[in-house]
Amino acid sequence: MKRTFLTIIVILAVAGLTAQTRLKDISKVSGMDSRQLIGYGLVTGLQGTGDSQASQVTIQSIVNMMEHFGLSVPESRTRTNNVAAVMVTAVMPPFASPGSYFDVMVSSVGDARSLEGGQLLMTPLIGQDNRKYAIAQGPISIGGGNEETRGTRMRRNISNTGRIPNGGIVEIENSNMIFVNGELKILLNNPDFTTAERATEAINALMGMRLATADNASSISIIVPDDVILNDNLISFISNIENIEITPQAAARVVINERTGTVIAGGNVRITPVAIAHGNLMVRIVGEDETMTLGNANLITYVAEMDAREENRIFFMETATVQELAQALNAIRVTPRDMISIFVALKETGALLADLRIL
Repeated sequence: MKRTFLTIIVILAVAGLTAQTRLKDISKVSGMDSRQLIGYGLVTGLQGTGDSQASQVTIQSIVNMMEHFGLSVPESRTRTNNVAAVMVTAVMPPFASPGSYFDVMVSSVGDARSLEGGQLLMTPLIGQDNRKYAIAQGPISIGGGNEETRGTRMRRNISNTGRIPNGGIVEIENSNMIFVNGELKILLNNPDFTTAERATEAINALMGMRLATADNASSISIIVPDDVILNDNLISFISNIENIEITPQAAARVVINERTGTVIAGGNVRITPVAIAHGNLMVRIVGEDETMTLGNANLITYVAEMDAREENRIFFMETATVQELAQALNAIRVTPRDMISIFVALKETGALLADLRIL
């Protein structure tokens, strides 16, 4: 239980800090799009854990593959114990060139028990436009396994899905258009008008001229100077913009995970004056005219006897934050579930000035 308290406080303390971050960490250049790929293939070399004879798609796939190599095998004589039909999925990164590698995921589509030890045969990967962009092949890593001994079965992780590191090879370049009509566009990962304005001002200050304009809360248009194009310095121009540091405007939000007792709050979350009674605990957030301090602290804690029970009273300033409240509750060993109940009650009364999300 003590470890849970410490985890909550550390997270909130970090959330309360205001730090600058690179523009590249909170945005991307428009046009740098990855490409979703998919394919159907066969995994061989399994130790009797492949698809059963009831999997007709696997039998038909084996027969078709054998015919491709000039062999004729009747379906009735085809055995699938060491073979599994799989779907292969992958995300080809932006600007991927022919010959470059990327990871692929393999998942069973039949009734195979495990893909452990399997080898994916050469599988074409197609995009949404039905063009073949890459080829996948290689040994599968599942990070788990199924073991059976004298009727006892032990399972570690999911063994019907696996990954092939660098299993995909690009055949057609993933072309990306990032420079259109003399402009670049920066897209924020979390749309916010304040963050967009701060990024625009920082870009213009770096360039010494007004090149950037915020189109909306998520998009910033940047005019590329003629000398950058003539000198072929577009990559350097983008790199300078990506490394600009700004302070993003975080939304006021509190996220609670009731299963683990975790409370995470942003640094902009505030609490208005309110009083909450929860069990033998009394929490009171006071106004400016009731401010009480103890040294450099913004709260006073004392113990009073009432009806043969212990009552802890906590006084806060009007500008109390969720971080301060959580630290105070943690100091008197309030359980995570009680802490969650208090935050939910604060939201219901309108005293918690933030969006509350419960996982």
